[in-house]
Amino acid sequence: MGQPMTVERVTTRAQLGQNLTVATQQSSPYLERAQKWFFSIKFISGALQNCDILFPRVLLYRSTLTRVKMAKKKVDDKNSLNGNNTKNESDLSSNDDEPNFSDPEGYVDNITDEELLADILKQKPKETDGVESVIVVDGVPQVGPDRIEKLKSVINKIFVKFGSIVNEYYPVTENGHTKGYIFLEYSSPVNAAEAVKLTNNFKLDKQHTFQVNLFTDFTKYEAIPEEWDPPKPQPYEGQGDVHHYLLEPDAYDQFAVVLGQGQSVQIWQNTQPDPSLLEERHAWTHAYIKWSPLGTYLATFHKQGIALWVGQKFSQYKRYAHANAQFIDFSPCEKYLVTYSPQGDPQHPQQKGIIIWDIRTGQEKRSFNPEGPSSWPIFRWSHDDKYFGRVGNDVLSIYETPSFGLLEKKSIKISGIRDFSWSPTDNIVAYWVAEDKDVPASVTLLEIPNRNEIRKKNLFNVADCKIHWQKSGDYLCVKVDRYSKVRKEKNETKYSGMYCNFEIFHMREKQIPVDSVESKEPIQAFAWEPVGSKFAVIHGESPNINVSFYEVRVGQAPILLKKFEKRACNHLFWSPGGQFIVLAGLGSNGGGSLEFVDTHEFLVMNTTDHFQMSDVEWDPTGRYVTTSVSYWKTKVDTGYWIWSFQGKILKRVNLEKFAQLLWRPRPATLLSEEKQKEIKKNLKKYYPQFESKDRMRQSKASKELIEKRAALMKEFNEYRSKRIKEYNENKQRRLQLRNNIDTDELDADPQNVEEEIVEFFIKEETTILD
Repeated sequence: MGQPMTVERVTTRAQLGQNLTVATQQSSPYLERAQKWFFSIKFISGALQNCDILFPRVLLYRSTLTRVKMAKKKVDDKNSLNGNNTKNESDLSSNDDEPNFSDPEGYVDNITDEELLADILKQKPKETDGVESVIVVDGVPQVGPDRIEKLKSVINKIFVKFGSIVNEYYPVTENGHTKGYIFLEYSSPVNAAEAVKLTNNFKLDKQHTFQVNLFTDFTKYEAIPEEWDPPKPQPYEGQGDVHHYLLEPDAYDQFAVVLGQGQSVQIWQNTQPDPSLLEERHAWTHAYIKWSPLGTYLATFHKQGIALWVGQKFSQYKRYAHANAQFIDFSPCEKYLVTYSPQGDPQHPQQKGIIIWDIRTGQEKRSFNPEGPSSWPIFRWSHDDKYFGRVGNDVLSIYETPSFGLLEKKSIKISGIRDFSWSPTDNIVAYWVAEDKDVPASVTLLEIPNRNEIRKKNLFNVADCKIHWQKSGDYLCVKVDRYSKVRKEKNETKYSGMYCNFEIFHMREKQIPVDSVESKEPIQAFAWEPVGSKFAVIHGESPNINVSFYEVRVGQAPILLKKFEKRACNHLFWSPGGQFIVLAGLGSNGGGSLEFVDTHEFLVMNTTDHFQMSDVEWDPTGRYVTTSVSYWKTKVDTGYWIWSFQGKILKRVNLEKFAQLLWRPRPATLLSEEKQKEIKKNLKKYYPQFESKDRMRQSKASKELIEKRAALMKEFNEYRSKRIKEYNENKQRRLQLRNNIDTDELDADPQNVEEEIVEFFIKEETTILD
């Protein structure tokens, strides 16, 4: 074949043509067709005209095609010719010149390429080869020649995260200014698609937002027909009634139970007298489960991401792909879902650790990377889902929805900020700032979105603060840990003479007055009453642990209502409806103690325990309490117990590898406060109705038990009668086998009776006679 054909990297049209001409002269005439094929391929116009795009595979393909066709022609000629062909081959083999494979004059090739080279034609290059990896970025700043390098540095920093960029092109005007759009070529089409997905609508600054598309999308857009054909309507596929559980006539609540690491998930309905199983699935989750705040969705964890389930049959609603996600958080109104993957995805290292999703559409709204150590949830939501925020390094970042951009395009600079919390009913943020040299610590209330500071309280000698909002948003309590002395050792700060203050903010009163409650004892726990104005505090050290109850009233300082002394508890669990509270001792130090208290008259209704108890959960109505021992905390005596709100044990369930129990939440009531007060006032009118239902339920349970016992007795009597009948029918056979001696009765044959007298010692008495 002479000199081998070389294929070089083609960078310009002139060089490509020159290389192709040389290759044609060095190879056989069949490359003429390859040259025609190649020049039929359209070059990328406009900005891509000078791009360094690889086309050598075109030449390589045509070279392979020609060689195969020449080999095929050689075999055909060999079969068609006789002895002369052998002679010709001998002459050719002895000749040092390159053989001539040209077609004879007048030859007609009637074999199509598809018939001859079907497998090779599958690899035929396309016009789009090489451009699937090209993206077009619009909305780029228009800068002069002196700032192009800086612009390239910024662009590369953004887009290099998705893969290696092999080419870039910045179109410029006659004056050297950029035109506002650029072309980037990745090494892989997968990287290009990922860049389009994650950078489209990316905000570079206030004036520039990127519009990113694949280069191949332009062909699709050009092919849009001039006449629009409306899409055919598709049948509606609903998710069913996602709130069906709220229509239960007797208002029975549901709860979910997880066994092991998601080996089995059970959904129960707390019917009386025994709960009934609604759904059970194996391997439903790989870790644990979580209900949404209003109880609409059930979230399960998987290696690929998070799945949500709804409806009566718990059908899958949406999947959110976030590999190795271990933490999730719902917005209060269930519009958005936040997922967090601490480990990340090794296959997609460019994917960020925190992703915010639109629950209804399943679309990713924005993603973030965690900044330093922080506690979950990293983002905290306002009560209406309009805003969410997080604490950074001396900044408070507030984002707005649905744009998911920074509020007013900038964060709030707050030097020394440590923590913040949203009001549960208003768009008000409470945050605290640590002290710095001569500047005292402070607690500030900030209105959003106008950033108006409505109250600020300076605090001195502060070691730490915890923010506790009352559920109705009427009051705010800031637990302040204070010190008498402080010293610094190396990189650590040590405090001594610790004591505590509770700063109570009256949010509904004019100028928001602040009252203070001081405690010289260490604080174990604090909790507001969900409905009402009382709060409870566990203070002191073992064995002298006390529980104090306070009430906050308008225009007055908090009043001490009751103090329980020497209690074995370390956690407080208020009923969702208020008034009732459980004082619990969790963990190895708590001993599993339980104390059920009615705070209306501070009556201790029951004192009991659940050994090694790890969790306490109230049902949404406040009628039942569950205590549980989780497999995640201990390996023995795992299971859960169900109690009444008065502390009466109703059911004990022991389960091997029991892990988690969660009651299904309920949305807030639709009744107004006036209507609720009216119902409470006239509650005695409803007593007979509920009591009759309870009696019917009890009688129904008793009736079912009586019917069950009667059925068993009837079955036994039928079996007994059947056996007696068989026994009587076989009497003649028994007599034949026993020599006509009737042994059915003991006195039937007195001659065969032997009498034996047996004596044995019973008692010995000794009497002394005078």
